[in-house]
Amino acid sequence: MMAEQPGLTEAAVPGEKTGSQEDDLRTSLLIFASAFMTFAVMMWLAIYWMMGLNFSSNVPLAYQAISVVSMVYYLNSRNFAVFRFVQLGLFLFAPFIMQWSIGNSVTSSGVMLWALLAPVLAVVVSGWRESIPWFIAYVVLTAVSGFFDYYLGGGPQDGVPMKTIGTFFALNFVAMSSIIYFLIRYFVLETEKIKAQLDRKHKLLVEEQEKSEQLLNNVLPLHIAQRLKDKPGLIADGYADATVMFADIVNFTQLTEQMSPEQMVELLNTVFSWFDSFSEKYGLEKIKTIGDAYMVAGGITRGNQDYVARIADMALEMREMVARHPGLIKHEMSIHIGIATGPVVAGVIGTKRIIYDLWGDTVNIASRLTDEATSGHIQVDTTTYKRLRQQYQFEPSSITHLKGKGDMATYRLIGKL
Repeated sequence: MMAEQPGLTEAAVPGEKTGSQEDDLRTSLLIFASAFMTFAVMMWLAIYWMMGLNFSSNVPLAYQAISVVSMVYYLNSRNFAVFRFVQLGLFLFAPFIMQWSIGNSVTSSGVMLWALLAPVLAVVVSGWRESIPWFIAYVVLTAVSGFFDYYLGGGPQDGVPMKTIGTFFALNFVAMSSIIYFLIRYFVLETEKIKAQLDRKHKLLVEEQEKSEQLLNNVLPLHIAQRLKDKPGLIADGYADATVMFADIVNFTQLTEQMSPEQMVELLNTVFSWFDSFSEKYGLEKIKTIGDAYMVAGGITRGNQDYVARIADMALEMREMVARHPGLIKHEMSIHIGIATGPVVAGVIGTKRIIYDLWGDTVNIASRLTDEATSGHIQVDTTTYKRLRQQYQFEPSSITHLKGKGDMATYRLIGKL
């Protein structure tokens, strides 16, 4: 494993694809600019020679050699930091050295303008903080060149025609402006593409998060799901007064023997989906389904003070729906319901398939009442009866033996008064 070189943003491992899309974009921009500058230097010399103005080619040739060597080094080592430093240094110093070898800024047609590419590229490939030293160096070199400009004008090239000087001024300005414009344009376009990709990925992530949250909300009550998202950990609550209802389909086991698995699941899903809509209608919390039994509770969320009556109304509507729906009548379906009121403990258990559940004597009584209720009947305990007797009609009490509880007074809910 190679040791990390200080100051590098990419790992110096040959052939390994590293870095983000932004890093790849910066690398491609610098390689493009380097190749363009190498080509531009050759064209610049060729045009001068075609016009019969033979300047020393030592500086351009040295520039090309160093540039090519640094590029080959980068392709072999992937050491972008060294490659970037060498190229920016060439962009900065080579134009000034070329100008000084020719003469002053006039006779060289302002070739030092090419040095502006160094701080501009530094902003793009390194960041604005890292570009500051390059810009300061460009300003200092420009000031120094301007200070000594008069003394550099005594060379043999002072006889360059003004027409030639003007032409090369225009060429230098147009070429430099063009390369800066197209580099920045390319950078902006590629950045927008990257941003669009990130936006699409973010949108997909948000959609998946919404699906996950919706799934969590479907599994848990909303206030419990929110608590888990805000502060993950143990959730356990005690309620001094709540109403629990169990609804069980009569003889469902025998019914499934007459159906295919698909028909059985479809039928059960249809019935329980209706029950879900009733629980939402009455502002109650569906707790879970247990085989062909449906469990719902009231009083475990804030704001529902009349939860006992809401449970009774839901039970009556559930019984009415099962008794009158044509699709269920043909299967001779019916339900029996048990309701109990009292203290319960509620909480979330599990880590892999978490569930929200209720425990306590009230839950056990509601379950036992369901077992003892006959087909189409709603059986309630004494506490529930006392809460509802002014608004609902009941049959006289009867003594029912509940497993694990013994004999208890129970009441059969008939309907509203």
